[in-house]
Amino acid sequence: MIARKGVSVLGSTGSIGRSTLDVIARHPDRFKVTALTARSQWKLLLEQAIDHRPELVVLVEPANAPELQQGLRAAGLSTELMTGAEALETAATLASADCVMAAIVGAAGLASTLAAAHAGRRVLLANKEALVMSGPLLLDAVRASGAELLPIDSEHNAIFQCLPPIRPGVAAPGVRRLWLTASGGPFLRLPASEFPQVTPESAVAHPRWRMGQKISVDSATLMNKGLELIEAQLLFGMSPGTVEVVVHPESIVHSLVEYTDGSTLAQLGNPDMRTPIAHALGWPDRLESGVQSLDMLALGSLRFEAPDRDKFRCLVLAEAAGRVGGTAPAILNAANEVAVEAFLERRLNFDGIPMVIDHVLSQIATEAVTGLADVLAADGAARRAAAALIAG
Repeated sequence: MIARKGVSVLGSTGSIGRSTLDVIARHPDRFKVTALTARSQWKLLLEQAIDHRPELVVLVEPANAPELQQGLRAAGLSTELMTGAEALETAATLASADCVMAAIVGAAGLASTLAAAHAGRRVLLANKEALVMSGPLLLDAVRASGAELLPIDSEHNAIFQCLPPIRPGVAAPGVRRLWLTASGGPFLRLPASEFPQVTPESAVAHPRWRMGQKISVDSATLMNKGLELIEAQLLFGMSPGTVEVVVHPESIVHSLVEYTDGSTLAQLGNPDMRTPIAHALGWPDRLESGVQSLDMLALGSLRFEAPDRDKFRCLVLAEAAGRVGGTAPAILNAANEVAVEAFLERRLNFDGIPMVIDHVLSQIATEAVTGLADVLAADGAARRAAAALIAG
């Protein structure tokens, strides 16, 4: 009989977190939930706790902690409740947590992801910003502790499936190029002249994937693909220029690996995040995920085209930051987070997002990353510069 693995789900109320719990629920003989965390959605967190009975729940923003505590006790649960951002690291390092789903969006997930890596856990990396901001630090922590780092982004998980077994950060032999596919987002065919009129509602209406607001806006600007490009370089030990982005509107081919012998391997599947989640949870085994099988006969044609870099400037900025390295990716990410938040709050036009990022990248000098302090300093400086620019 296989011993059940404990899973801490960081960001359990988000789309990745909910999909993770769906997969776990399909395999009660293999997995148990040890911790659940949320920033503020305490009612959903309570429902999840009642369903999965973890030993710990974390509510980062403490305003509704009394109601959550009362709900846990009314349900007869002995689940411990902690609050504050620091408690995320506790959830990531529980002795009972064999796996940690790192699904907190943005820089807020950095510290807990690093903590899980230092603790030697199997880290299921859905938080691309952690690797973008502190790639060398995270990879060093994985190597030093013996942790496992398995990608959850559909593109990176697809690449992982098409590669031989490798160590994170080390290039696989015989690989010439990685191809990251992009749906193109909701504005693939929209003229750039109409970008100033884009609304938050239209930007988060992704044509293929159901995601949170921030990542949906990143998909609309193609910044999401730029961050994924940086992540792929770090995760798979690829040099700048050997990771390419190709637009594939159907989102069926999730990425491709090109080998020096002329072979190109691709991973295909319906656009559902439960596939990479189930793959990483069960690896090296394959698990039933609840995702509908791909109907090859119904697909018809699959299209591929080059991204329009004149229209989607965020991709160009990310490619440049990836070439520079050091703290440049952290500066890029921080400026983008501030700009996207301002756009969602209607304080910045859609076409202003790359303008803010470009200005901040040119304003703040890039430094080498020698420790987490360098990353956090660059992140803070970029956030202040972006906020000042938006405030005008």
